[in-house]
Amino acid sequence: MEYFRLVSVCAFLYVALALLGRSYASNDVSWGSYWQSAFPKTAIPKTLQELLHPDNWIEGKSRYTGFSKDDLNINTLLVSGSAFPTIGKDSYAEAASGKIQVEPDVTTFFLEKDLRLGKKMTLHFPKTTVAAEFLPRKVAKSIPFSKSKLPQILNHFAVKPNSVEAEVIKQTIEDCEAPSIKGEDKYCATSLESLVDFTVSKLGKYVQVYSTEVENENKQEYKIGKGAVQRIGDRSVVCHKQKYVYAVFYCHEIHSTRAYVVPLVGADGTKAEAVAVCHTDTRTWNNKHFAFQALKIKPGTLPICHFLPSGNLVWVPNK
Repeated sequence: MEYFRLVSVCAFLYVALALLGRSYASNDVSWGSYWQSAFPKTAIPKTLQELLHPDNWIEGKSRYTGFSKDDLNINTLLVSGSAFPTIGKDSYAEAASGKIQVEPDVTTFFLEKDLRLGKKMTLHFPKTTVAAEFLPRKVAKSIPFSKSKLPQILNHFAVKPNSVEAEVIKQTIEDCEAPSIKGEDKYCATSLESLVDFTVSKLGKYVQVYSTEVENENKQEYKIGKGAVQRIGDRSVVCHKQKYVYAVFYCHEIHSTRAYVVPLVGADGTKAEAVAVCHTDTRTWNNKHFAFQALKIKPGTLPICHFLPSGNLVWVPNK
Protein backbone atom coordinates (compact mmCIF):
# COMPACT_ATOMS: atom_id res chain seq x y z
CA MET A 1 0.00 0.00 0.00
CA GLU A 2 2.84 2.38 0.90
CA TYR A 3 4.50 1.74 -2.45
CA PHE A 4 1.35 2.60 -4.41
CA ARG A 5 0.85 5.73 -2.30
CA LEU A 6 4.34 6.94 -3.21
CA VAL A 7 3.75 6.14 -6.87
CA SER A 8 0.55 8.20 -6.79
CA VAL A 9 2.35 11.15 -5.21
CA CYS A 10 5.13 10.98 -7.79
CA ALA A 11 2.64 10.75 -10.65
CA PHE A 12 0.81 13.83 -9.40
CA LEU A 13 4.06 15.77 -9.04
CA TYR A 14 5.13 14.66 -12.52
CA VAL A 15 1.99 16.17 -14.07
CA ALA A 16 2.05 19.32 -11.94
CA LEU A 17 5.68 20.13 -12.71
CA ALA A 18 5.32 19.31 -16.38
CA LEU A 19 2.41 21.74 -16.68
CA LEU A 20 4.37 24.42 -14.83
CA GLY A 21 7.32 23.88 -17.12
CA ARG A 22 5.21 24.18 -20.26
CA SER A 23 3.81 27.52 -19.10
CA TYR A 24 7.26 29.06 -18.66
CA ALA A 25 9.44 27.36 -21.24
CA SER A 26 8.77 29.81 -24.06
CA ASN A 27 9.84 32.79 -21.93
CA ASP A 28 13.10 31.48 -20.43
CA VAL A 29 16.58 31.78 -21.87
CA SER A 30 17.88 28.28 -22.53
CA TRP A 31 20.03 26.76 -19.81
CA GLY A 32 22.88 26.27 -22.27
CA SER A 33 22.88 29.94 -23.25
CA TYR A 34 22.70 31.10 -19.64
CA TRP A 35 25.60 28.87 -18.63
CA GLN A 36 27.73 29.95 -21.57
CA SER A 37 27.18 33.65 -20.86
CA ALA A 38 28.21 33.13 -17.22
CA PHE A 39 31.09 30.68 -17.79
CA PRO A 40 32.38 31.22 -21.34
CA LYS A 41 35.34 28.85 -20.90
CA THR A 42 33.76 26.14 -18.74
CA ALA A 43 31.73 23.16 -19.96
CA ILE A 44 28.61 22.06 -18.07
CA PRO A 45 29.69 19.11 -15.89
CA LYS A 46 28.00 15.74 -16.33
CA THR A 47 26.54 15.96 -12.82
CA LEU A 48 24.49 19.00 -13.89
CA GLN A 49 23.76 17.84 -17.43
CA GLU A 50 21.86 14.89 -15.99
CA LEU A 51 19.51 17.31 -14.22
CA LEU A 52 18.61 19.40 -17.28
CA HIS A 53 16.14 19.25 -20.13
CA PRO A 54 17.01 20.60 -23.61
CA ASP A 55 15.53 24.07 -24.11
CA ASN A 56 14.58 24.22 -20.42
CA TRP A 57 11.69 21.76 -20.70
CA ILE A 58 10.42 19.28 -23.23
CA GLU A 59 6.79 20.17 -23.79
CA GLY A 60 4.53 17.48 -22.44
CA LYS A 61 7.46 15.30 -21.36
CA SER A 62 9.56 15.16 -18.22
CA ARG A 63 12.03 12.73 -16.69
CA TYR A 64 10.96 13.95 -13.25
CA THR A 65 10.45 10.95 -10.97
CA GLY A 66 9.88 12.55 -7.59
CA PHE A 67 11.10 10.83 -4.44
CA SER A 68 12.14 7.20 -4.59
CA LYS A 69 11.70 4.95 -1.56
CA ASP A 70 15.44 5.27 -0.85
CA ASP A 71 15.21 9.06 -1.06
CA LEU A 72 12.59 8.97 1.69
CA ASN A 73 14.58 6.86 4.12
CA ILE A 74 14.60 9.03 7.23
CA ASN A 75 17.77 7.31 8.48
CA THR A 76 19.72 8.71 5.52
CA LEU A 77 17.95 12.06 5.32
CA LEU A 78 20.94 14.09 6.50
CA VAL A 79 23.58 12.09 4.65
CA SER A 80 22.72 11.93 0.97
CA GLY A 81 23.49 8.26 0.52
CA SER A 82 27.10 8.69 1.55
CA ALA A 83 29.45 7.91 4.40
CA PHE A 84 31.44 11.04 3.66
CA PRO A 85 30.61 14.28 5.45
CA THR A 86 29.93 17.29 3.28
CA ILE A 87 31.64 20.54 4.20
CA GLY A 88 28.34 22.02 5.18
CA LYS A 89 25.59 20.68 7.36
CA ASP A 90 27.19 17.24 7.74
CA SER A 91 30.68 18.34 8.77
CA TYR A 92 31.51 22.01 8.94
CA ALA A 93 28.31 23.00 10.70
CA GLU A 94 28.47 20.03 13.01
CA ALA A 95 32.04 20.90 13.92
CA ALA A 96 30.51 23.28 16.43
CA SER A 97 28.57 20.52 18.20
CA GLY A 98 30.96 17.63 17.72
CA LYS A 99 28.17 15.45 16.27
CA ILE A 100 28.58 13.71 12.94
CA GLN A 101 27.28 10.61 11.19
CA VAL A 102 29.93 8.22 9.90
CA GLU A 103 29.94 4.80 8.32
CA PRO A 104 31.80 2.11 10.32
CA ASP A 105 35.13 0.90 8.92
CA VAL A 106 35.32 3.77 6.40
CA THR A 107 38.05 6.40 6.34
CA THR A 108 35.94 9.49 6.93
CA PHE A 109 38.72 11.95 7.78
CA PHE A 110 42.44 11.96 7.07
CA LEU A 111 45.38 14.34 7.27
CA GLU A 112 46.62 16.47 4.38
CA LYS A 113 50.02 14.77 4.61
CA ASP A 114 48.27 11.47 3.74
CA LEU A 115 47.74 12.68 0.16
CA ARG A 116 50.69 10.70 -1.15
CA LEU A 117 51.32 7.82 -3.53
CA GLY A 118 50.42 4.43 -2.10
CA LYS A 119 48.40 5.64 0.90
CA LYS A 120 45.59 3.15 1.59
CA MET A 121 42.07 3.99 2.81
CA THR A 122 38.75 2.15 3.00
CA LEU A 123 36.27 4.31 1.07
CA HIS A 124 32.69 4.20 -0.15
CA PHE A 125 31.44 6.29 -3.08
CA PRO A 126 27.72 5.53 -3.58
CA LYS A 127 25.94 7.66 -6.13
CA THR A 128 23.27 10.04 -4.92
CA THR A 129 19.79 8.54 -5.18
CA VAL A 130 18.02 11.87 -5.56
CA ALA A 131 16.71 11.90 -9.13
CA ALA A 132 14.78 15.20 -9.03
CA GLU A 133 15.78 17.63 -11.77
CA PHE A 134 16.10 21.39 -12.12
CA LEU A 135 13.07 23.55 -12.76
CA PRO A 136 13.42 26.68 -14.88
CA ARG A 137 14.08 29.63 -12.56
CA LYS A 138 10.70 31.26 -13.18
CA VAL A 139 8.97 28.03 -12.23
CA ALA A 140 11.10 27.58 -9.11
CA LYS A 141 10.45 31.20 -8.07
CA SER A 142 6.71 30.68 -8.39
CA ILE A 143 6.81 27.94 -5.73
CA PRO A 144 7.44 28.98 -2.09
CA PHE A 145 10.64 27.76 -0.45
CA SER A 146 10.37 28.77 3.20
CA LYS A 147 9.56 27.06 6.48
CA SER A 148 6.89 29.70 7.10
CA LYS A 149 5.21 28.56 3.87
CA LEU A 150 5.52 24.84 4.58
CA PRO A 151 1.74 24.16 4.63
CA GLN A 152 1.43 25.91 1.26
CA ILE A 153 4.36 23.91 -0.17
CA LEU A 154 2.92 20.60 1.02
CA ASN A 155 -0.47 21.49 -0.37
CA HIS A 156 1.09 22.54 -3.69
CA PHE A 157 2.64 19.09 -4.12
CA ALA A 158 -0.25 17.18 -2.49
CA VAL A 159 2.01 15.91 0.31
CA LYS A 160 0.38 14.95 3.60
CA PRO A 161 1.66 17.03 6.55
CA ASN A 162 2.67 14.07 8.73
CA SER A 163 4.21 11.95 5.98
CA VAL A 164 7.85 11.02 5.42
CA GLU A 165 7.82 13.18 2.28
CA ALA A 166 6.79 16.18 4.38
CA GLU A 167 9.63 15.54 6.83
CA VAL A 168 12.13 15.43 3.95
CA ILE A 169 10.86 18.73 2.56
CA LYS A 170 10.84 20.38 6.00
CA GLN A 171 14.37 19.22 6.88
CA THR A 172 15.87 20.48 3.62
CA ILE A 173 14.26 23.89 4.01
CA GLU A 174 15.40 24.14 7.64
CA ASP A 175 18.98 23.30 6.62
CA CYS A 176 18.84 25.99 3.96
CA GLU A 177 17.44 28.60 6.33
CA ALA A 178 19.83 27.85 9.20
CA PRO A 179 22.28 30.72 9.90
CA SER A 180 25.70 30.60 8.30
CA ILE A 181 28.57 29.57 10.53
CA LYS A 182 31.65 31.72 11.04
CA GLY A 183 33.80 31.46 7.94
CA GLU A 184 30.98 30.25 5.69
CA ASP A 185 28.87 32.04 3.05
CA LYS A 186 25.96 29.79 2.13
CA TYR A 187 23.06 29.76 -0.30
CA CYS A 188 20.50 27.18 -1.42
CA ALA A 189 20.08 27.26 -5.19
CA THR A 190 16.62 26.20 -6.36
CA SER A 191 17.50 26.50 -10.05
CA LEU A 192 20.55 26.16 -12.26
CA GLU A 193 20.49 29.90 -12.89
CA SER A 194 20.62 30.75 -9.19
CA LEU A 195 23.42 28.21 -8.66
CA VAL A 196 25.38 29.88 -11.46
CA ASP A 197 24.71 33.37 -10.07
CA PHE A 198 25.95 32.46 -6.59
CA THR A 199 29.14 30.94 -7.95
CA VAL A 200 29.84 33.95 -10.15
CA SER A 201 29.29 36.28 -7.17
CA LYS A 202 31.98 34.42 -5.22
CA LEU A 203 34.54 33.36 -7.83
CA GLY A 204 33.82 35.32 -11.01
CA LYS A 205 33.23 33.97 -14.53
CA TYR A 206 36.45 32.09 -15.06
CA VAL A 207 36.22 28.88 -13.05
CA GLN A 208 36.75 25.15 -13.20
CA VAL A 209 34.27 22.70 -11.72
CA TYR A 210 35.14 19.24 -10.40
CA SER A 211 33.28 16.26 -8.95
CA THR A 212 34.19 12.80 -7.70
CA GLU A 213 34.06 10.20 -10.50
CA VAL A 214 34.08 6.48 -9.66
CA GLU A 215 33.73 3.17 -11.52
CA ASN A 216 32.62 1.07 -8.55
CA GLU A 217 30.16 2.25 -5.92
CA ASN A 218 30.93 -0.55 -3.44
CA LYS A 219 32.91 -0.01 -0.27
CA GLN A 220 36.47 -1.24 -0.66
CA GLU A 221 40.10 -0.43 0.04
CA TYR A 222 41.63 2.18 -2.23
CA LYS A 223 45.18 3.40 -2.55
CA ILE A 224 46.37 6.66 -4.02
CA GLY A 225 47.57 5.68 -7.46
CA LYS A 226 50.12 6.88 -9.95
CA GLY A 227 49.63 10.35 -11.32
CA ALA A 228 50.01 13.54 -9.38
CA VAL A 229 47.67 14.57 -6.61
CA GLN A 230 46.49 17.87 -8.07
CA ARG A 231 45.98 20.89 -5.84
CA ILE A 232 43.15 22.70 -7.60
CA GLY A 233 42.55 25.71 -5.40
CA ASP A 234 42.73 27.52 -2.08
CA ARG A 235 39.35 29.15 -2.68
CA SER A 236 36.28 27.19 -3.61
CA VAL A 237 32.50 27.00 -3.69
CA VAL A 238 31.08 23.58 -2.89
CA CYS A 239 27.54 22.56 -3.85
CA HIS A 240 25.70 19.54 -2.41
CA LYS A 241 22.58 18.00 -3.98
CA GLN A 242 19.72 17.97 -1.47
CA LYS A 243 16.70 15.71 -1.01
CA TYR A 244 13.77 17.68 -2.40
CA VAL A 245 10.90 17.55 -4.87
CA TYR A 246 13.01 19.27 -7.54
CA ALA A 247 16.75 19.89 -7.77
CA VAL A 248 18.09 22.02 -4.91
CA PHE A 249 21.79 22.51 -4.19
CA TYR A 250 23.22 23.65 -0.85
CA CYS A 251 26.13 25.83 -1.98
CA HIS A 252 28.69 27.58 0.17
CA GLU A 253 32.07 29.20 0.15
CA ILE A 254 34.13 28.14 3.14
CA HIS A 255 37.25 30.02 4.06
CA SER A 256 40.54 28.37 5.05
CA THR A 257 40.31 25.33 2.80
CA ARG A 258 42.38 23.65 0.09
CA ALA A 259 40.92 21.41 -2.60
CA TYR A 260 42.60 18.50 -4.39
CA VAL A 261 41.85 15.96 -7.12
CA VAL A 262 43.18 12.56 -6.07
CA PRO A 263 43.72 9.50 -8.34
CA LEU A 264 42.60 6.29 -6.59
CA VAL A 265 42.83 2.60 -7.45
CA GLY A 266 40.49 0.13 -5.77
CA ALA A 267 41.40 -3.32 -4.49
CA ASP A 268 39.40 -4.75 -7.42
CA GLY A 269 41.43 -2.69 -9.90
CA THR A 270 38.77 -0.10 -10.62
CA LYS A 271 39.77 3.55 -10.68
CA ALA A 272 38.34 6.70 -9.17
CA GLU A 273 39.17 10.38 -9.35
CA ALA A 274 38.05 11.84 -6.06
CA VAL A 275 37.82 15.43 -4.88
CA ALA A 276 39.27 16.05 -1.42
CA VAL A 277 38.78 19.17 0.67
CA CYS A 278 41.16 20.01 3.51
CA HIS A 279 40.19 22.39 6.33
CA THR A 280 43.24 24.36 7.34
CA ASP A 281 41.76 26.18 10.35
CA THR A 282 39.90 23.98 12.84
CA ARG A 283 40.38 26.18 15.90
CA THR A 284 36.63 26.83 16.24
CA TRP A 285 35.61 23.16 15.88
CA ASN A 286 34.32 21.37 18.96
CA ASN A 287 37.21 19.56 20.65
CA LYS A 288 35.01 16.44 20.82
CA HIS A 289 34.52 16.36 17.06
CA PHE A 290 34.89 12.86 15.62
CA ALA A 291 37.75 13.96 13.35
CA PHE A 292 39.98 14.86 16.31
CA GLN A 293 39.22 11.55 18.00
CA ALA A 294 39.85 9.50 14.85
CA LEU A 295 43.07 11.31 13.92
CA LYS A 296 44.28 11.81 17.50
CA ILE A 297 45.04 15.50 17.04
CA LYS A 298 43.91 18.71 18.70
CA PRO A 299 41.90 21.61 17.18
CA GLY A 300 43.98 24.09 15.20
CA THR A 301 47.00 21.85 14.74
CA LEU A 302 46.98 19.99 11.39
CA PRO A 303 44.70 20.36 8.33
CA ILE A 304 41.83 17.83 8.33
CA CYS A 305 40.64 16.43 4.99
CA HIS A 306 37.77 14.37 3.59
CA PHE A 307 36.59 13.25 0.17
CA LEU A 308 33.36 14.50 -1.37
CA PRO A 309 30.61 12.10 -2.46
CA SER A 310 29.63 11.62 -6.09
CA GLY A 311 27.15 14.27 -7.22
CA ASN A 312 28.75 17.10 -5.24
CA LEU A 313 30.45 19.95 -7.10
CA VAL A 314 33.59 21.92 -6.28
CA TRP A 315 34.15 25.20 -8.12
CA VAL A 316 37.56 26.89 -8.10
CA PRO A 317 38.92 29.96 -9.94
CA ASN A 318 40.93 29.35 -13.08
CA LYS A 319 44.62 29.69 -12.34
